[in-house]
Amino acid sequence: MTLEVTIKNRAFVLHCSGALYWVEKRMLLISDVHLGKISHFRKFGSALPGNAIFRNFLKLDSVVEYFNPESICFLGDLFHSTLNNEWQLFEDWVGVTQLPIVLVAGNHDIISPHKYEGLGITVVSEWLLDGFLLTHHPEERENYFTLSGHIHPAVLLEGMGRQYLKLPCFFRSPNQMILPAFGEFTGNYVMEPAENDIIYVITKEDVVLIEQK
Repeated sequence: MTLEVTIKNRAFVLHCSGALYWVEKRMLLISDVHLGKISHFRKFGSALPGNAIFRNFLKLDSVVEYFNPESICFLGDLFHSTLNNEWQLFEDWVGVTQLPIVLVAGNHDIISPHKYEGLGITVVSEWLLDGFLLTHHPEERENYFTLSGHIHPAVLLEGMGRQYLKLPCFFRSPNQMILPAFGEFTGNYVMEPAENDIIYVITKEDVVLIEQK
């Protein structure tokens, strides 16, 4: 279900949900939940099941219960678009969770920061913390290790009979880690790892380090 890694002498736990737990900070990092996306597409006629709306919240509850963090940082694209009926579900979730929350705003986060601040959520454009850059868009910055999202990374795995399997992953390069999309129905983008990149694929039940050939 999890895999522990060390980055800059700090301990992090990768969870099969796509969440990342910073052990020393007792902070849960989650990227690209895209709340409201299912309601948005259903509104315009997409045949998505109505109960799918609740899956993101059930997934959030599960990972919060597992780690029991002291705070949560969303690394952008928390909400997919404008306000819809999932905002009330989010308000209810925040009220029940009762943890300090920081949103590092992403390109989809177009809802007014005042709406988040009304829930006690801090909204920032980036966060520099103990030698780490917490941001939405991947970037490399001197003297910092970046934790980001946005890309929805995945990799193609090739089987013995030339079968291919596409799986979401944590994509780690020497100076940054890109988190997989946490939300349901988000899609993903196949990455091409370079020689020094490290890939941790996620399945429904596990996190697996992929050894490069």
